[in-house]
Amino acid sequence: MTPTAVITAGTGGIGLHTALALAQAGYAVTVVGRNPERGANAVHAINTRGGETARFLQADLSSLDEVRTLGARIAAEGELTVLVNNVGAMFADHTHINGVEGSFLVNHLSPYLLTETLLPVITGRVVNVTSKAVVVAKTTFDQVEPPGAYYSFHWYGRAKLANLAYTLDLAHRQTAVPVLAADPGAAATDMTNGTLTDPEVVSPALRLAWPFVRRTFERSTSGPASLAARSSIRAATDATLTTGTVLGPDTTPVTPHRAARDPRVHQAVRRHSERHAPLHRIPDGVSN
Repeated sequence: MTPTAVITAGTGGIGLHTALALAQAGYAVTVVGRNPERGANAVHAINTRGGETARFLQADLSSLDEVRTLGARIAAEGELTVLVNNVGAMFADHTHINGVEGSFLVNHLSPYLLTETLLPVITGRVVNVTSKAVVVAKTTFDQVEPPGAYYSFHWYGRAKLANLAYTLDLAHRQTAVPVLAADPGAAATDMTNGTLTDPEVVSPALRLAWPFVRRTFERSTSGPASLAARSSIRAATDATLTTGTVLGPDTTPVTPHRAARDPRVHQAVRRHSERHAPLHRIPDGVSN
């Protein structure tokens, strides 16, 4: 049978280059995104290069109801070889979506919910795209939303830390499906060319060093998305990589951030995930 792969946020940037490589490697690829025009363009780009035929499925991954619908549709089709949770978003302003802080929802709850929905049909592996932003994250998870002033880069890092902790926790708790993480490093993508150019995204302490940080950032984000996709591609296709492996931008295994390995963080993230992203929608007015 032809192996299959689902890549979220696969209509551009790192996700599209991951999809291109997997199609060339013989996977029938499904790219997921919000915009039908971008989806059609992505499918055309993949199919014109040869390999297996791609398709587009539309879903707003900031909506947990749409994630549930997407997961149910894919699961109903039968076995899935690889799931690549590539979706990522940073919000310039303090944003809530259906009562949940937006960065935590998109960067963690959405891929968590899709993964949990599809685990019964996955025969290959799960790849979660992580970020070096985890090093600037607030590491307390007593609440789904941390207290204090909002700085989008730190809150993005915290959401990515939650997802990395979930990745390692899931890898430890079950052995049926290998679960890996891939850090693409920095690349010239829509997100890095937009939100991350504003010093207001970091705390005042880091802002003092903004001229240095910005120069370093501009050098590190000049690389193409095709290069940044290498870690995701290897994580998805290299059968020698074991569950719980985290690949760095050069595609070699790295030691995960210590907070992501902390069992207390695992438990807190699991608790928040199960509460705020249940597998089945809870009717309005019913408490979970």
